[in-house]
Amino acid sequence: MAAMSDLDTSPAAPTAVPTEPKTKADKGFLGRAGVAGLVLVLAVVVALLQSGSGLVVWQSVVTGILTGGLYGLIAMGLTLIFGVLDIVNFAHGALLAVAMFISFGMISATGMHPYLTLIVAVPALFLIGAAVHRGLLSGRGGGSLENQLLITLGLSLLLENGLLMFFGAEPKNISLPGDFQFPLLGAVVAGSRLYAFLGAIALGGLLFWLLRRTRLGTAIRAVAANGPGAELVGINVSRIHTLTFAIGTACAGAAAALAGPLVTVTPTLGEQFNITAFVVVVLGGMGNVVGALIGGLLIGLVEQLTTIYLGGQSSLLGVFVVFVLVLFLRPQGLFSRRQA
Repeated sequence: MAAMSDLDTSPAAPTAVPTEPKTKADKGFLGRAGVAGLVLVLAVVVALLQSGSGLVVWQSVVTGILTGGLYGLIAMGLTLIFGVLDIVNFAHGALLAVAMFISFGMISATGMHPYLTLIVAVPALFLIGAAVHRGLLSGRGGGSLENQLLITLGLSLLLENGLLMFFGAEPKNISLPGDFQFPLLGAVVAGSRLYAFLGAIALGGLLFWLLRRTRLGTAIRAVAANGPGAELVGINVSRIHTLTFAIGTACAGAAAALAGPLVTVTPTLGEQFNITAFVVVVLGGMGNVVGALIGGLLIGLVEQLTTIYLGGQSSLLGVFVVFVLVLFLRPQGLFSRRQA
């Protein structure tokens, strides 16, 4: 349960004097962030030399940052679940696909604005997440890591095939009324992509505030730091576990409603988001919510720059290269303060 300690959300001591280990950790964090920034700058320079067009590179940078914010929101839910429960949830992407079809169904049935489906998708995924944890993962069957992996993988397959049965394999589109495009220093930005980015950043900030400033957040952090100790002071650990899993799943619901107008909705859409989210979580540090947001921005940039380097080849190739390098060079993640 120590993974959540990566996020600096512990209550600050009123008169504490910064200690040397913390100072070194902060310097290390800033140093790694600086190195990551330098590598990105070099990648942009190489992309500029490769394409010969500053406009193409700038367009990729803008698109990567806007897409990365959405990746960060998806990964924050995933890393929150791991940080508190030590559960690697392979059904996260499938649950995101469920939320997208909830949004699509609401739009088709009522003509609701795509972003208003947040008020349906988020509570629905919260309840589904609570039911999944309470029914499948909280008992003896979900106690071991092997069982958790098998259960979440099985749930992912079940949800994907259920969506195929009910909605068919035909791709579906969610259009955003009044969508527009505007120039940004030469790049062209779609309003739907900008709205998704701003919404992801706002919801990420809300999640951070929840963890830092509320009694529920304090309880979540206490359980993540020391479950038995939290139980001794009267915290219902089982309830906190369920709420945490539900909140993490609700993050996927929020990301699904925001990303709906940007993607083609299919029952297997969650697989790609799942892969990217796990890479972001490892990059940012397992259990580090802030690191997940920063990692999402980095992966969004890597994904877009890869299309410049490799042309029409898969943009995920660059993402996997970054993933492997991080596993070899810093397996605890770029922004983690823990040892591997």
